Amino acid sequence: MQSLQRTVSDFSFHLTTKEAATGKQLPAVGEAAAVLEEGEEEMAKCECCGMAEEFTPQYVKRVRDKFMGKMVCGMCAEAIGREAEKNGGEREAAVKDHMKACARFNGLGRKYPVLYQADAVKEILKKKRSQAGKAAAGAGGGGGLARSSSCMPAIARDLAAAGGQRRQ
Repeated sequence: MQSLQRTVSDFSFHLTTKEAATGKQLPAVGEAAAVLEEGEEEMAKCECCGMAEEFTPQYVKRVRDKFMGKMVCGMCAEAIGREAEKNGGEREAAVKDHMKACARFNGLGRKYPVLYQADAVKEILKKKRSQAGKAAAGAGGGGGLARSSSCMPAIARDLAAAGGQRRQ
């Protein structure tokens, strides 16, 4: 059995000598985002769904400007855009609605998918019941079919004609 040998890296030595030669210190972790050059990427996390991806600082700034200071990924941006179209272009309300839906899903759907599915079925049934109630209320208010005439005189005439034929 061979004995293990310790390996020493020269990389840290090169870093310290390069730093000493230029007289430049590396930025602190909190200042690193401010020092990023154009074209460099940083990790950004979607505030809706939690997906993390690398983006340039300029892209992150554009997204935050567009979505009320919130960093959203491409999928959430598309969902917010479609929701805004439904609401007549109100992007602020669409962002709030989407954030609320994502928070609900992340809180219940990921942990308890069966309960989330049951809750979705419950919501569908509530919508169906409220739509049925609106339809029933609308039918009595003249929204349904109206009779143009009664069929009772025609039935009475047919019965009288049939009764007259029997007597003969």
